[in-house]
Amino acid sequence: MSTPIAVTSVKQLMQICLFVVVVAVVTGATDGIGKAYAQELARRGMKVVLVSRSKEKLDQVSTEIREKYKVETKVIVADFGAREIYNGIKAGLEGLEIGVLVNNVGMSYAYPEYFLDIPELEKTIDKMVNINITSVCEMTRLVLPGMLERSKGIILNIASASGMCPTPLLTLYSATKAFVDYFSQGLHAEYKSKGIIVQSVLPYYVATKMSKIRKPTLDKPSPERYVRAALGTVGLQSRTNGYLPHALMGWIVSLLPTSTAINLIMKTNKQIRARYFKKMKEK
Repeated sequence: MSTPIAVTSVKQLMQICLFVVVVAVVTGATDGIGKAYAQELARRGMKVVLVSRSKEKLDQVSTEIREKYKVETKVIVADFGAREIYNGIKAGLEGLEIGVLVNNVGMSYAYPEYFLDIPELEKTIDKMVNINITSVCEMTRLVLPGMLERSKGIILNIASASGMCPTPLLTLYSATKAFVDYFSQGLHAEYKSKGIIVQSVLPYYVATKMSKIRKPTLDKPSPERYVRAALGTVGLQSRTNGYLPHALMGWIVSLLPTSTAINLIMKTNKQIRARYFKKMKEK
């Protein structure tokens, strides 16, 4: 193995790999934050591998990126709700020198709900664990060995601010994102001396389909704005909210006693839940 190189940013990684094919792999790449990461990395000159479950959407995003940024793209169709997909993904990644992995694919609730009242609870537990937890572990297992051989690489794990504090009525989602956060911090400590950056990214609300927020605001940015800001923290912060207004929100919440924060979140999510059911009744 070659001597580890201290990679301190996406920009530096690209400079180090100037004479090497730099590939970024992005899961959940057809919408929202994942699509924005794929576009921004392509804009910076990286070839991108898009991994998601919809072949139609993958082809559409792939064409957009290829035509706009003049980089090569590849698509891998995979439903992360299933466990038996990783041999196929491994085959699709074979031979690629992957510099960046963005573990973005994720699943949340349709609306805030008490744990036992979640529709199709058993199925939801299985699916959410597979998508939010298993995908991060398995994609890292596939990509990290090649990064270690080259002594450089960046793994960006998209967690959630809801994983920073127990989030009632989104309990299962919050717990899975807390796993991503802890997994990322531990992995970074294990491999940073070997030239690998692992970053835990903890956004608050971003205007995406998953959050059901249509219009971006200062505190709820577009995916593109959020990702540009978040990439600026790579190499500077191994654990980040990614975007200044979100960092300020995280700092304020961190000042509160945990019990107070949980009670406030519970109250907020009960209100969101009530509005959801009121809207359903009006339909």
